[in-house]
Amino acid sequence: MSFATLIAGPTASGKSALAVALAERQGGVVVNADSMQVYADLAVLSARPMAEETARVPHALYGFVPAGEEFSVGRYLEAIAPLVAEARAGGAPLVIVGGTGLYFRAMVEGLVPTPVIPPDIRAGWRALAEAGHDLHAELLRRDPVRAGQLHPADSPRLLRAIEVHAATGKPYSQWLAENPGMPLLAAGEWRGLFLDPPRGPLHAAIDARFLAMIAGGALDEVQRLVGQRPALPRNLGIMKAHGVPHLADHLAGRIDLDTAIARGQADTRAYARRQVIFARRYLAPPGWQWFANPDAALAAA
Repeated sequence: MSFATLIAGPTASGKSALAVALAERQGGVVVNADSMQVYADLAVLSARPMAEETARVPHALYGFVPAGEEFSVGRYLEAIAPLVAEARAGGAPLVIVGGTGLYFRAMVEGLVPTPVIPPDIRAGWRALAEAGHDLHAELLRRDPVRAGQLHPADSPRLLRAIEVHAATGKPYSQWLAENPGMPLLAAGEWRGLFLDPPRGPLHAAIDARFLAMIAGGALDEVQRLVGQRPALPRNLGIMKAHGVPHLADHLAGRIDLDTAIARGQADTRAYARRQVIFARRYLAPPGWQWFANPDAALAAA
């Protein structure tokens, strides 16, 4: 029996409003599936649900990870597993919403078990990453298949693939093929809704929302992040959130605010394109239904 509705889509496509509407209709719980909205210190720039939304229906897995921690897909599955078990046992249905396609893929396909990485290998590669080593070029030499699947700035997954090869001598792409994971949600327990708005309105919404974030305190949020002591590494997950690097450069006097805003908007639009490209491969029918807007999805649901 289906007890989970999964709502995915590019940033600024209207996912959160759709999730709240569905949860109200079902008497359900809205559960976060966005890798940036888990951070306690990133409420504005991650577009975390506002008080008016959280007052309407229960919300879970928002803002519970400190800024200095790296959050992984494995940790996400550990966090959501008790909620899934409760819903499976007859508790409130789940409306799982977010823009991190890998979380959804892991929930319905399973997470590949990662081999144990010796501490010296892990420490050595983390040090090289912090020193600016080109991780994508390194992985391209070790595992061209996996390198072709990852964005050059995706340091956590690039590091994981390099570390697996360094520890086992086996390309990570081969490890993935030989070690399928167990899904958290079985077939029949979930349905997927993907929002895919026309590009023009989506890009306009992204740009407008970034300006609203600036007006809503994004600069103060970034100032608190860069002011933490000890300083947070720039390659840490939260420090690569869209807008953070450019606003940090502005606060340091390296670029003006208009340039920081324009770059943040451009990064977010590019990310939205990558979200849709990923979804076409991994969040596709028959398990997923695609809609041009939240109203169409709500009507169908």
